[in-house]
Amino acid sequence: MSEVGKTPTPAGRAGTKKELPEHFKAYKHVWVFIEQERGQVHPVSWELMGAGRKLADKLKVDLAAVVIGPNAEVTTQTAAESFRYGADLAYVVADDILSDYRNESYTKALTDVVNTYKPEILLLGATTLGRDLAGSVATTLLTGLTADCTELDVDTDGSLAATRPTFGGSLLCTIYTLNYRPQMATVRPRVMSMPEPVERPVGRIVFHPLGLVEDDIVTKVLSFMPDRDSAKSNLAYADVVVAGGLGLGSPENFQLVRQLAAVLGADYGCSRPLVQKGWAPADRQIGQTGKTIRPKLYIAAGISGAIQHRVGVEGADMIVAINTDKNAPIFDFAHVGIVTDAIRLLPALTEAFRARLSPHSRDRMAS
Repeated sequence: MSEVGKTPTPAGRAGTKKELPEHFKAYKHVWVFIEQERGQVHPVSWELMGAGRKLADKLKVDLAAVVIGPNAEVTTQTAAESFRYGADLAYVVADDILSDYRNESYTKALTDVVNTYKPEILLLGATTLGRDLAGSVATTLLTGLTADCTELDVDTDGSLAATRPTFGGSLLCTIYTLNYRPQMATVRPRVMSMPEPVERPVGRIVFHPLGLVEDDIVTKVLSFMPDRDSAKSNLAYADVVVAGGLGLGSPENFQLVRQLAAVLGADYGCSRPLVQKGWAPADRQIGQTGKTIRPKLYIAAGISGAIQHRVGVEGADMIVAINTDKNAPIFDFAHVGIVTDAIRLLPALTEAFRARLSPHSRDRMAS
């Protein structure tokens, strides 16, 4: 594999690009692993279907969904749904052993399907499940894997160009898996835009047997807690996000962000320096090395807006920036900029929204 700061031309990689081994030339088409747990499909899978559709169109190949799950009814429903997001066909591995994710059973299922039907590109979400499965599958298949990608493209010679942050988010590098197949990548949730589902006929669904029995699997599932029921933040899929940065001055002032978020029914986050200082936990970090968000409204208080933060938030429908520095980089991409002290403005905003959104005020407006 080669790592560079920007996408080079194929000629620029002449020293590393060799003739693809003959047994890999049969590998065609773009695949997306559809992550589901107990019938719930992770939204990143549909986001990847949109990205995969673009790659498949450039390569003039098919886009396939790969669905692994507990029984034919559940997996077939998910496979049928994939055609609404652009799939040309779907591969299904259905077995009761697959009712819960376990690395051993899912790795066997996915590697068997890859070895049988030979995709050239395989994409997975950079979720807890996806990261675990992708690393295991890539190792088993002896191929390359680019993790936590923020951009995908194909080179003029058809190679997957997978871009990800490196050196703590200070640089972006584009990685190529030059002489191995499939070319694998995991992509963060919310990096790719969600495609609009379109009603289409259900296409070809290929069922593949698993060939495992329970005694073959060492690990056992003792209990299950969905991510949506956990105490961790769900920043990536929040409609409204309020975040704070170093401009707030102290961890006590960061509570002003949380108070405004609570009144708005929003989630709250922060820039990387606040995590580094211990003011907020890592799962609240927004930016290139944290969570990528696409809310309808993003309010950034005391955040300068360096490139690492911009990459994580520029997909928001509306960005409101509050900063005392009129030359702060965040004003270059914010939709609304307010040059003032966030420590003074946040409490005022909180009180204004509390009055506006309280049940009594709604009753008065209705009358």
